[in-house]
This record gives sequence, structure tokens and C-alpha cells, in this order.
Amino acid sequence: MIPTLGFYFFRRYVVTTFWFLIGIFSLIFIIDFSEMANRAGALPGYTTTGGLIATALRIPMILIQTVPFVALFAGMATLIALNRRYELVVTRAAGISVWQFLRPFVVGALLLGLLTILAINPIAAWGSRKALELESTWGSTSAARAENAIPWLRQIYKGDQAIIGAKAVLDDGTRLVHVSVIHFDDDGRISLRQDADSATLEDGYWLLKNVQETRNGELPRRLEEVQLGTNLKQEFVQESLEKPESIPFFSLGRKIEAARSFGFPTDALETQFHSMLSMPLLLVAMTLIAACVSLKFSRFNQSRSVILGGILSGFMLYVVTVLVKAFGSSGVVPPFVAAWLPVVVAMSLGATILLHQEDG
Repeated sequence: MIPTLGFYFFRRYVVTTFWFLIGIFSLIFIIDFSEMANRAGALPGYTTTGGLIATALRIPMILIQTVPFVALFAGMATLIALNRRYELVVTRAAGISVWQFLRPFVVGALLLGLLTILAINPIAAWGSRKALELESTWGSTSAARAENAIPWLRQIYKGDQAIIGAKAVLDDGTRLVHVSVIHFDDDGRISLRQDADSATLEDGYWLLKNVQETRNGELPRRLEEVQLGTNLKQEFVQESLEKPESIPFFSLGRKIEAARSFGFPTDALETQFHSMLSMPLLLVAMTLIAACVSLKFSRFNQSRSVILGGILSGFMLYVVTVLVKAFGSSGVVPPFVAAWLPVVVAMSLGATILLHQEDG
């Protein structure tokens, strides 16, 4: 009887999780498309079809952030529904303990975590890059370029000191979009500014296209192409500009080794790697929290205060996880500790509360 009952509970959990994912996907899609239409609607190359495609490509990256709450709400909704239909009452009366009928929910949470790591994360990284490429083809105003061109790279080549900023990084770091290059003289003062639509990393130089040069005391002049000498390599630029969240899980190990070879700090990359590894157990912790507030039988309705407590507990766990992850990315806390400590503590507390409720 137990395998049949376990499969029934597992199927109910999977169906509920699926509908939660569909609902959250639709909600995020509508909100993100509206925001993108307001932000990019005036760009010369923007179209409604392009906006829909770009939004669809960006959704998986946003969806990853909501997966822990999906596990929490799906677990609570499934258990409350089973309770209200007396199915958990009959299960308990048959002599099946809470630890036995919670196994399908734990397995479902683990599978959802593995799906996030193995499928959603690579799709999100690919979609994020493609969305940036699509947005770069729409064009931009000078105000948008000035707002987003944040200096990220500094190079010294044959006595010329320059800071390079870009709105987007494409083609694995070999092409920058909406570029600003600021040159400094020997006294540390700005001597030249170059604003270009794009910069492509060639062998020994950056190829700037559609460049506007501005010097102190001179009128700006526009050039079709400018070669900016550099000793930077593609791998160095890629490691400098890529965000850990935009790197697929399967590439994080190689990125960490490459960053170490260039002398870059790897705290953020290692924290992201361990955070993805701990995702399945984080979802299990959310499921245990859902069980703590959903297993008590109520003939007519579940206590609203208990359900609200479960939601607040899951929210607090997520906030603590994000906060400690930020500490790990900055090097304040070791990455391994930052990623695993909140998960282990939450699972221990959830199991302790269930033991107290069920076994005294």
C-alpha cells in the first residue's frame, strides 16, 4: 500500500508544483514585458515581437529566484488540500507515520532542485545572453548609454592608462556594446574620452566602431573606426565582466580555475557554485517548513496565523540565504559556509519541530 500511496502523493505534489510554476511564469512575463516596453519602447529598433521574445528569454533567470517559494507554497497547498479531504487522516489511521508520507514530498523537492540545476540554470544563462544580444540590436539613446556605461576594465598599454566601460558583453567577452573609454594622462587627469557603439577584441587591439572622441578644450569629432591598442586577452576580459549568476552551473568549475589563473578573487564564483549545489536541500528545507504548518488537522479551515507563520518562516529563510550569500561573495564568510549553513540550520529546525509535533 505504501508505494501506491506514495506515488499518489508524489503525483499530487508534482501537479501542484507545475501549476505554481505556470502561474509564476505568467505573472513574471506580464510584469517584465510591461517594464521592458516602458523602458525600451522608444528605441528605434524595438518591436513588440522582439520585446516578447526578449522577455521570454529573460524569464528563466528570474524564475530561478522564485523556485524556493514555489517549493514552499506547493508543499503547503498540497498538504492542506489532503488534510481538508481527510486523506491524511485516513493515512495516519492506517498506521503510516508523517516521516513515511512526507517522503514523496521530499523526493519531489529534490527533483525540483535537480531540475533547477541541470535544466533551468543552463537555459537561464543562455537566454540571458541572447536577450542582451537582442536588446543590443534595438539601439539606444546617448542618455541610456551614459547611464549604463559603468567602468569595469582598466588597462595600461604603452604608457596609456584607460578605463573601459560597456552596457553589455557579447560573444564571450570579445564584443562590447555601447562602450565608453576614458584615457588619463601622467598626472591622472582625463585627457580623452571615446564613446563607441561597439568594441571588438582583436589580436592586440580593440576595434571601436562609430566613435565620438572628446578632448579638453576641443569640439567632439566622430570617426568610423578606431584601433585602441591593448594587451588584454579574451579569457581575461571574460572573467572580468561576467557575473556569476549568468554562468551555467556546468561551467562554474572551469571559470573558477580560470579566474584563479588570472589572479581574480573567486569568492563570488565559489559561492554561486555551492549555492546551486545546495539548491535541492534548500527546497527540502522549504518543504519541511511547509509540513510544520500544514499537517495539523482542521475540520473546516486551516489556522490563518499558522499558515502566515509558515510563509514568513520561508521568507526569512530566503532572506537569510541571500544575505549570507552576499557575505560569501564579498569574502566575509567562506563560500562553502555561506551556501550550506542556512540550509543545514533550516533543515535541522524543520525536522526538530516535526519531531516535537508528531512524536512529542
